[in-house]
Amino acid sequence: MRDWEKRVSSVGSKDDLAEFVCMLRDNLAKNREEWENTTLENFLEAMEAWIRVMDQSRKNAGKDPIESPSWQTVAEILLAAGAYE
Repeated sequence: MRDWEKRVSSVGSKDDLAEFVCMLRDNLAKNREEWENTTLENFLEAMEAWIRVMDQSRKNAGKDPIESPSWQTVAEILLAAGAYE
């Protein structure tokens, strides 16, 4: 997970986000069994749920809530949606 957290933290532009999405897609294709949400419906449901609890999760991790989403925030949401239950 640390490797993915590093990748999320390096997302600073739309091109970085596009590359991050490409890496997620490749990872899903190669490691489907490691993903909790492998269908679009499940992924979007998890994304919605994560967005709703994101501030509390960040608070629990000692981070500030998101005031203005960034490209990095979108990457964080996408990463979480792959595994959130």
